[in-house]
Amino acid sequence: MGKITVETCEIEGLKVITPQVFGDSRGYFMETYNYQDFAEAGIDLTFVQDNQSCSTKGVLRGLHFQIHYPQDKLVRVVRGEVFDVAVDLRPGSKTFGKWFGVRLSAENKKQFFIPKNFAHGFYVLSDVAEFCYKCTDFYHPNDEGGLLWNDPEIGIDWPLLADVPVNLSEKDTKWGGIREYAARNRSEASDVN
Repeated sequence: MGKITVETCEIEGLKVITPQVFGDSRGYFMETYNYQDFAEAGIDLTFVQDNQSCSTKGVLRGLHFQIHYPQDKLVRVVRGEVFDVAVDLRPGSKTFGKWFGVRLSAENKKQFFIPKNFAHGFYVLSDVAEFCYKCTDFYHPNDEGGLLWNDPEIGIDWPLLADVPVNLSEKDTKWGGIREYAARNRSEASDVN
């Protein structure tokens, strides 16, 4: 390995990855993804789709997940800075409903690995942020679920900017909280049995 440093988080499965950067007065070079290095770090997956978004200061996207086609994600920022968050939705997990957040920026070049069955979202701290992510399954538009970004049951400590209103999409204002999510899943599980 050696080309990446992998930090585990207090929620099992989440990983913060810092690539080795080779720089001089002309600029820098780094590998943003190398299958062998990631497999050695326990991320032995096939990514099938790359996405990129651009957002302005105060935009909050999330908290999103796919219901029947969950995705592992490897996320990073190539311009600007965001506060990136994952919420554990794994059935039976001892950290179900817990969150972890990390600052990702073009400057720190960190990446955040989020396994399947986590809700994911980010909040833009810079004037503009370009956000890139790799996924292990394709996006299915009719399979999207979400949690309310400010659900008090989850209690995410977003580093909200003073005098900058949180800018949400219409759909992100309408998600329910973790309690509704858990009740719905219990109900669906009992319907199957």
